Amino acid sequence: MSSCSSASAQAPAASSGCGCGHPVVFDGATRGYKRILAAVIAINVVGFAVVAVGSLWAGSASLAANTLDFAADAATYALSLWAIGRSAEVRAGAALFKSATLGVMAAGVLGLALWRAIAGVMPEGGAISGLGLFGAAINLGAAALLMRYRDGDANVRSVWLCTRNDLIQCLAVAATGVAVSLTHSRWPDLVVGVVLAVVFTRSAWQITNQARRELSQAKASPTSRDYVTHSHRPQGQV
Repeated sequence: MSSCSSASAQAPAASSGCGCGHPVVFDGATRGYKRILAAVIAINVVGFAVVAVGSLWAGSASLAANTLDFAADAATYALSLWAIGRSAEVRAGAALFKSATLGVMAAGVLGLALWRAIAGVMPEGGAISGLGLFGAAINLGAAALLMRYRDGDANVRSVWLCTRNDLIQCLAVAATGVAVSLTHSRWPDLVVGVVLAVVFTRSAWQITNQARRELSQAKASPTSRDYVTHSHRPQGQV
């Protein structure tokens, strides 16, 4: 940790810094953030266990996407926790790995949606809505915990983006169940599966762009690689 980072430990994230000429970025290296991230990991493990069983029972593409998301989030958040406090290159590399995971998930969900469209499998609307609301409730709790930490380096930022996506996804899944029940059609479930694949892809692109910028900055100015602050004041990004 550079002297510059410790001198500006109370500066807001993404501020101009302490005169070293580099932006100040929150890297997550505080006890409070680590505790919250550990709690969010536990939330996602519980979500995965419950929704995985429900997905198999309901035969839903949107629930399958939800299950994959819970599993991937638990694993990648653990990676984020491990990366905290390490070099800028390591943190950006962890974010790039998470971005790649989101891309793979997007491809998997899209493939499942297309397969169900061809196979003509009818999902269970009531189960989709119930499990979607369950997922939304626990992700709302996770998002509330992470709200004040939504700004920071690519590693920190990716955790917030993934959690926000989870909440949106679960609400979409709940609405899908209602649509399936009302229309007696599998198409609402398939459409939402495709939309969620697009959402995953967009978030992967955002995370990748930020991580690549941070890697370039670290390589261009080796002395600033660990120029971070433990500040967690929100800056209004969503």
